[in-house]
Amino acid sequence: MRDIHHFVNGKSLIGTSGRFGDVFNPSTGEIQARVQFATDAEMDLAVRAAAKAQIGWASTNPQRRARIMFDFKRLLEDHMTELAELLSSEHGKVIADSKGDIQRGLEVIEFACGIPHLLKGEYTEGAGPGIDVYSMRQPLGVVAGITPFNFPAMIPMWMFGIAVATGNSFILKPSERDPSVPVRLAQLFMEAGAPAGVLNVVHGDKGAVDAILHHPLIKAVSFVGSSDIAQYVYSTGTANGKRVQAMGGAKNHGIILPDADLDQVVKDLSGAAFGSAGERCMALPVVVPVGKKTADELRERMVSEIQSLQVGVSNDPAAHYGPVVSSAHRDKIASYIQMGVDEGAELVVDGRGFSLQGFEKGFFIGPSLFDQVKPTMQSYREEIFGPVLQILRAETFEEALTYPSDHQYGNGVAIFTRNGRAAREFAARVDVGMVGINVPIPVPVAYHTFGGWKRSAFGDTNQHGIEGVKFYTKIKTITARWPEGAVEDSAFVIPTMK
Repeated sequence: MRDIHHFVNGKSLIGTSGRFGDVFNPSTGEIQARVQFATDAEMDLAVRAAAKAQIGWASTNPQRRARIMFDFKRLLEDHMTELAELLSSEHGKVIADSKGDIQRGLEVIEFACGIPHLLKGEYTEGAGPGIDVYSMRQPLGVVAGITPFNFPAMIPMWMFGIAVATGNSFILKPSERDPSVPVRLAQLFMEAGAPAGVLNVVHGDKGAVDAILHHPLIKAVSFVGSSDIAQYVYSTGTANGKRVQAMGGAKNHGIILPDADLDQVVKDLSGAAFGSAGERCMALPVVVPVGKKTADELRERMVSEIQSLQVGVSNDPAAHYGPVVSSAHRDKIASYIQMGVDEGAELVVDGRGFSLQGFEKGFFIGPSLFDQVKPTMQSYREEIFGPVLQILRAETFEEALTYPSDHQYGNGVAIFTRNGRAAREFAARVDVGMVGINVPIPVPVAYHTFGGWKRSAFGDTNQHGIEGVKFYTKIKTITARWPEGAVEDSAFVIPTMK
């Protein structure tokens, strides 16, 4: 049995807690490794190593840090296939999807390569008589990230890519379900030339999370996961004086106006609802067709599209999606399907009976489709996080607009239409943080920022982009005067424009 160790101060650290988490191969259902859970002492060791390394790293000029980011980017590209295969073996998503996971993280690394420009401050000459004012962005110190199982490459790189480029050192606590890729990323970062201790990976469960939230040397925490835990991380972290951004759950809607290109919509919905087995916070699990004709035609086409989907093992190039991450999660998805039936929704396609020949112990579940879903249903109000698409019918544009706006989550939403005025009005009025117009999964590119509203995000700063730079830095403003001759009485008053 292979053990997965921590990565601290540039080398593998064998834990002493005697506590482990099982790492499965979701395609076969077999345990393939164990991941060690850290003690509080081991977390403290990692934090203190990070604090020591951060001093020299912060004093390294931004251009040299950028060169390491460039070399890291090259290594990611060189090891793309290796990383994707490792990721798929623990998560279950198909190889193509794993490569997309890595690529979207790599794009944030590309953005971080421009850190010399991004850290430039502001300067005002002559703000007062002989007085100049300028600002600079400086790192916070030791920062941490707590990441989920569904994107074990992308989300860690969203966090540590910006954090280390800005001069911080980083503690990564990845999901215990698929921990190998985060460790491999840290090893490649060291290979790129990063000093030991700048990027550390410490495994664990809630105990490791609490150790991060309470450690006095950790200045900021970034989190992605469920909303209840996000709220806990935010409230606990801020109560301990930390800067916190905590991204939570989602229930993204796709609004289909009668003039939409249904051929394209069906293809987009198929990928957005069922890709990666629906285990995405930016999946599109609710579709809101406007008008009976639109809804009836969409339903008919989606049934045909679902019948063409192939579910397979993660390394099957013909598979559209693979297994979910665990048997417990598969059973939870199945329970939500039953909940929808019990609540009176019409189960048009039932994926619960799916079994893959030769892989009967794998964590597979087929695609499911509901119609006649109502906004009062619990199965609609909560996040299912699986390959389940719900049709929630609307009679008018105004009614369709209310559903994503009134929902507890506000991560992403999409509208499908040929009408530019309707799309523009929808984008302006909908109470959701990220909007797609004929784009089913509106995840912004790396040089913009990612973040939802309402119970989808806690904190006031988004992930990556300029918002990420702001989150991982603090501003220092300097007011300078170089007087000539004797000091005047005015030295004792606040500088003004006079």
